[in-house]
Amino acid sequence: MHCPFVPAYLLERLAAAGHGAGGPGRTVEVDARLRARRASLADPRRAQVSLPTSAVPGDAAPAWQVHTAGGTARLPGDLVRPAGGPESGDAAVDEAALGLTESLALLADLGRSSYDGRGATVVATVHYERDYDNAFWNGTQLVFGDGDGRVFDRFTKPIDVLGHELGHALTQHTADLAYAGQAGALNESVSDVVGACVRQRHLGQDVSEADWLVGVGLFLPGVQARALRSMAEPGTAYDDPVLGRDPQPGHMDDYVDTDDDNGGVHINSGIPNKAFHLAATAIGGTAWEGAGRIWFTALTSGIGPQTDFAGFAEACVAAAGQHATAVAEAWQQVGVVAGRGGRTRTVGGAGAAGPGWPLTVRRSGGYAGLVSERTVDLDGDDEVAARARRLFEAVDLEALRPAGQHPDAFVYTFACGPVTARLGEQDLTPELVELARLVLGADDR
Repeated sequence: MHCPFVPAYLLERLAAAGHGAGGPGRTVEVDARLRARRASLADPRRAQVSLPTSAVPGDAAPAWQVHTAGGTARLPGDLVRPAGGPESGDAAVDEAALGLTESLALLADLGRSSYDGRGATVVATVHYERDYDNAFWNGTQLVFGDGDGRVFDRFTKPIDVLGHELGHALTQHTADLAYAGQAGALNESVSDVVGACVRQRHLGQDVSEADWLVGVGLFLPGVQARALRSMAEPGTAYDDPVLGRDPQPGHMDDYVDTDDDNGGVHINSGIPNKAFHLAATAIGGTAWEGAGRIWFTALTSGIGPQTDFAGFAEACVAAAGQHATAVAEAWQQVGVVAGRGGRTRTVGGAGAAGPGWPLTVRRSGGYAGLVSERTVDLDGDDEVAARARRLFEAVDLEALRPAGQHPDAFVYTFACGPVTARLGEQDLTPELVELARLVLGADDR
């Protein structure tokens, strides 16, 4: 797993705008290499970090260790500061130490011993590469760059970045949410929730005092940005001539259906982020004791890797106790109805949701290049809706793998809710063939 803090689309925009010689362009190259390396591992979790034995006093494993890569790609690099050690005088090292201490304290408040629940040592490396504009969890450890000195500052500077990356470790060892589509957006959102709770707890803020921004201080002066994301107002964190405008939506009506960014995991995370903010402010008190505890319980309650927004909302409502109504209403305000929609099932980077939304079937391609498209309400009372619903529920899109487009063959798009599955004519199951014919009607003859 390679879970970067700054999305690739933002770095690519900066590189294209003339910053490519420094941090953003270099970071895009490094991140691509890391993703390829992780993808080449049959089981990324087997690539365990080898810890220096001198870092372990006696038989007790330290809570955390901070290493330095010294401007290289060596991981974990040289040990600089273990838990309990004195400040090093290196700002990045000491910021990482503070962030790890506060993040682990938050997990302890929630009754969990480290990210794995068994007291694992958290390993962090700072000064990764040169002018590296990102931070990430690589499946075994946390990694932080120093920024490029023009757009980005140190990635250890905002304490919520530390919490966010440790949140990815927590998710990996609990629900193990897939890093694509709605599940991937939830993965990112859970990390933002952890980061927000760490920051607010560190500052002693309740939900009314917090600014609900993610990554405050990450952008250098001169950049027109408050932060990287806003949980209270997704889409308002930055609006800069070089960065562009924050693309995050805060409602399902504006869900971004894209093949980029693993299906928009950094973009569409604004929707569950907004739901958390609404729930937290409705419940009141502190985020980590109120809504944060509910979200943590939902994450650890048995949801699976392909859980979608509706499935996670249902888990949150089930964990909310006396606050169930407030939590359900928070999700409804962002256009998510708990339990409706089924789980998201991924097909070649896309997916399809269940009943609760209308189903649109689109046929394109073919020798003549003609397009046919029709929509049916899966919750309708007529015979076509009933047949379409039965066919749709019988299809396991997750098990299908597109074989690649054939010349002059049709391409069928099945769009239900915020996600889309595209399959070549040769990839359709008998049920999908019948479903396409039913929805398209005379246009498919």
